[in-house]
Amino acid sequence: MKTEPSFQVDREILKRGIYISKIDDDVTTYEIRMKEPNRGDYLTNSAIHTIEHIFNEYIRKTEFADGILYFGPMGSRTGFYLLTRRLTDNYSIGLIKDAFEHISEFWGKIPKASPKECANCLEHSLPQAKEEAKAFLEVIKDWTKDDLEYPKAQEEE
Repeated sequence: MKTEPSFQVDREILKRGIYISKIDDDVTTYEIRMKEPNRGDYLTNSAIHTIEHIFNEYIRKTEFADGILYFGPMGSRTGFYLLTRRLTDNYSIGLIKDAFEHISEFWGKIPKASPKECANCLEHSLPQAKEEAKAFLEVIKDWTKDDLEYPKAQEEE
């Protein structure tokens, strides 16, 4: 059985940031790692849910929205995956930064969070989502294409 590249990443050295998880033809999967794995600090379900709603609403209104295939949470509650088609890494990084900036400054009704549109409309937290977005922006503010590679373990001597 073939092992996915992202499962070969050493989670003990993985830091917060944006990484390319895999590339399949013209589809790039970005790992948006907001929390370090196995450190006891995780995103709350309410923050995840709100980030997901606001991020998706934001990116669907961008110039290259047709290049966005998916944005959704990691089961580990440490971040999200963004799948794009035919978008450059520089554009995708800029889009991620812009979306988190939008979340950090967002006021008002959470998009598509009514009982008719959302299967768990009571589990949202705009204050938590804004706080997490602000903290993550500090991590990625200077992120570039050169930072997209997963960290490598130092070889033992």
